[in-house]
Amino acid sequence: MNVLHMISGGDKGGAKTSVLVLLLALNEEIDITVACFTEGVFYREVQELPIKSVLFKQKLRNDLSIISRLAKYIRQNGFDIIHAHGARANFISMMLKPFVKVPIITTVHSDYKLDFTDRLYKKYFYTALNSLALRTLDYYIGVSEEFRRMLINRGFDESRVFFVYNAMDFNREISFCPREEFLRRFEIDGSGKILVGIIGRLDFVKGHDVFLRAAAEICKVRNDILFLMAGDGYEEPALRKLAESLGISKKIIVTGFVKDIFSFINAIDINVCASRSESFPYMLLEGALLKKATVSTDVGGIPEMIINNEAGFTVPEGDYEKLAERILF
Repeated sequence: MNVLHMISGGDKGGAKTSVLVLLLALNEEIDITVACFTEGVFYREVQELPIKSVLFKQKLRNDLSIISRLAKYIRQNGFDIIHAHGARANFISMMLKPFVKVPIITTVHSDYKLDFTDRLYKKYFYTALNSLALRTLDYYIGVSEEFRRMLINRGFDESRVFFVYNAMDFNREISFCPREEFLRRFEIDGSGKILVGIIGRLDFVKGHDVFLRAAAEICKVRNDILFLMAGDGYEEPALRKLAESLGISKKIIVTGFVKDIFSFINAIDINVCASRSESFPYMLLEGALLKKATVSTDVGGIPEMIINNEAGFTVPEGDYEKLAERILF
């Protein structure tokens, strides 16, 4: 098989990791090429891997001048399947359909109705465009059984919807810096402290406000815990203001985006996910790789990943008191 994977090129976080893992595994079995549309984080990383890649650079998100060139490239290279990842790739796939006669598959990495929450116009315009584009494609892969059910419940043809869990090679070698070195980078005094961490873009859907409210509950009974937040995003000012109003700002450290995420995970003691929506999140798989205690909300595919009270703790979405209780335990 000869497959063209399409992704924006600026992706970071779980979706980026998911696609890179997939490409590296598939590269051993079939012919693959990845097409990107921006010179972002994903595109730069894929350049360092033994994977064929091509850039069809868009000047703006709505730049459709690449469609004819992309269609010609697909025909010339004899691709059997197009595999889209993310909203931009879905939209471009929709525009390509009249010009290419091969099946188009998309992997649904997240709840597409919650992908754009940072700006009102994005929430309505981009969500609507992505929802429309998805309906025109041929097959769908959710990254958990729960996501497969979600798509079917929203009217997608059951015979065309599948699921494949996000994967991780637990035998691969990973590198990270020592805890003390990582903490020095952010001027954190971790001596005698328990470090509780959360990873993800600072976005409403990731539940950092729930995490902060749980932290406030914990600080009422413990003084030896610091709370680290790895990520950046539009919610940061509001979250800092919330931490101040809760009287815990001195206990909260926002590191911003951390490229060497395993150094962050190695530094913390407890890995927390407080999300309102998730698929099959990599930050929990990555935490498991380093054998970190895990507390998470039970959203999306997480109950398929974590056996509650055995492989970690899960709590109801938004229940900061239960989240605090489990972290304390």
